Amino acid sequence: MTAPAGVRSLRSAAIRSTGAALALSAAMAAVSVRAAEIPGVTEDRVLFGQSAAFSGPAQALGRGMQLGIRTAFEESNRAGGVHGRRLELVSLDDTYEPELAIANTRQLIEEEHVFALVGAVGTPTSNAAEPIASAAGVPYIGPFTGAEFLRSRTRPMVINVRASYFQETEEMVERLSTDLGIHRIGILYQDDSYGLAGFKGLNRALKRRDLEIAAVGTYPRNTTAVKSAVLDLSRSRVEAVVIIGAYRPVAAFIRWSRLLGFDPVFVNISFVGSNALAHELREDGNGVLVTQVVPFPGDRSIPIVDDYQRALAANSPDSEPGFVSLEGYIVGRFVVEALDRAGSDLTRNGFINAVTLTGVHDLGGFELEFGPIDNQGSDRVFLTEIGPEGSYRPIERLARRTGP
Repeated sequence: MTAPAGVRSLRSAAIRSTGAALALSAAMAAVSVRAAEIPGVTEDRVLFGQSAAFSGPAQALGRGMQLGIRTAFEESNRAGGVHGRRLELVSLDDTYEPELAIANTRQLIEEEHVFALVGAVGTPTSNAAEPIASAAGVPYIGPFTGAEFLRSRTRPMVINVRASYFQETEEMVERLSTDLGIHRIGILYQDDSYGLAGFKGLNRALKRRDLEIAAVGTYPRNTTAVKSAVLDLSRSRVEAVVIIGAYRPVAAFIRWSRLLGFDPVFVNISFVGSNALAHELREDGNGVLVTQVVPFPGDRSIPIVDDYQRALAANSPDSEPGFVSLEGYIVGRFVVEALDRAGSDLTRNGFINAVTLTGVHDLGGFELEFGPIDNQGSDRVFLTEIGPEGSYRPIERLARRTGP
């Protein structure tokens, strides 16, 4: 029996209403399931985590990276965020110790439920923490280290922004040997995986020129116990010392060396913490060299540097521009760019694909280029020197010192 037209109409409307409600319910359920599947991502927020040194002898490095990343995130948030989402950063102190980095990484992933980890500081800490992140499928973005193991094609969740320590030590040896004719080169290194990474880089660069490391000095991580290294290296009569360390022990080493009349060319790797080193050395810093992996932070002719200075003045007006916070800002800007390319339907794999499959990321005069088997964005190394007034200056070539 056919129902009357009015009943059929009401029933059809009820069915349509029920269908719409079911569709809406299903869509909401899908969103709820999706949100549960993508930790750290909500309709209005993306949460990132950072484990770094915020106390202890390497604290200036962690604080600099944190400042730069937050400056980039706040710049984006003031403009409305990325696809309507604010970017937030939760940071935990690991004091530059691997055991704490492990605990922090687990807390950030399992309790804070971050979308990705960003701006980790150090080789030994990354060596301990990165496998935990990768095993959980969490991106490990922009660590403040040039260690080669993070550049392996077997680590698809790792995204390096900076050049490697191998590239920095290659530049050091090229400049020392070509510009100054120096071939007797020693090394001071921190006795851990960070120091060994630099040691391997220097040894590799020297062997390419049929040379060997002339003398070796070491010191324990998170100490300033460098006196024996000063004596060992000074007895060897090396003409230059490549230094793989953090700013406080490095400053102690250079001060003791000069006090004892041992005055070779001192060349530091970027991880040293340039501004903190100059502050520690004061008048003893004149002529000390540091390789850098970001542009000079005072060169506002470069758009990314001009953006950095403007954003830093808005976010932290009392903070001095520096190499470490500029690197953090570049990492943060890169995250913003990758999130934009990943689209509003954000997933971790989509973020990684937005990095590796979408070509060059031009951040404003500082380009990053990745590929399916290339997880390092920049290959650029810059050379800087501390002047007599205690500030850095960019240099292209080394010249023989003619005075004290």
